[in-house]
Amino acid sequence: MSKTASVTVIGLGPMGQAMAHAYLDRGYRVTVWNRAPARADALVARGAVRAASAGEALAANELVVLSLTDYDAMYAVLGGADPAALAGRVLVNLTSDTPDKARAAAAWAAERGATQLTGGVLTPPSGIGSPDSSTFYSGPREVFEAHRAALEVLSAADHKGEDPGLAALLYQLNMVMFWTALTSYWQAVAMAGAHGLKAADILPYAKNALDLTRFLEFYTPRVDAGDHTGDVDRLAMGVASVEHVLHTATDAGVDGALPAALLGIFRRGMAAGHGADSGSSLVEVLKRPAA
Repeated sequence: MSKTASVTVIGLGPMGQAMAHAYLDRGYRVTVWNRAPARADALVARGAVRAASAGEALAANELVVLSLTDYDAMYAVLGGADPAALAGRVLVNLTSDTPDKARAAAAWAAERGATQLTGGVLTPPSGIGSPDSSTFYSGPREVFEAHRAALEVLSAADHKGEDPGLAALLYQLNMVMFWTALTSYWQAVAMAGAHGLKAADILPYAKNALDLTRFLEFYTPRVDAGDHTGDVDRLAMGVASVEHVLHTATDAGVDGALPAALLGIFRRGMAAGHGADSGSSLVEVLKRPAA
């Protein structure tokens, strides 16, 4: 067991509960707190200590894991506690929010004598406790190293840098890819269903379509070099393809909002003069908000 044999977990949604259970599984002394106290019942039955307040939860242990909805929730929970309860604490903030908010929260914690390690968890609750899962961290490396063993109870721990906003950034980059790709799958299932096909019928094609490894490996060096040469694909061809997708959806009476939004982005690229360039030229379009 880590030298940090005790831990506090604040926030007992599905993720926070999974984390608290993982620590109990490893023999840690676990203190928990949630605004809805009943969420701690199963954990208390396993031996966790239910703190009467957020301040009491903070005071219980040096290492405090936060799993909240967003950073506004963090301020609402911790801001009402005695500031002295934060002194000397390491706040492992696994709350999802923006890089700027992560930096502001780290400064807020430092003003009260605490240190924040920002984290981005790359697994659903079912993956907590598995070494095959991973979490991005950023913040002071010496603090990360001092508590690495405790962090690795939850998942593989990957320190990315000192900037407290970096882990939040990497997490949100992961999320934009994850949600967009998964929503495209749901769109495909809806379109397939309109033609009498089930999700199981298209699973082999979905797995192939969403395995973008070869495309990512091809485009990455080109994008980094600013090379959007249309020798392999052209944005104009992409526009025609997305139009076909949109028409296929609407012809079947299926919602076409997703392909329509995609088509809007492609058409912005055309308007910017990228019709003969690779679709990767949309990177340049997406660097600026739509007019």
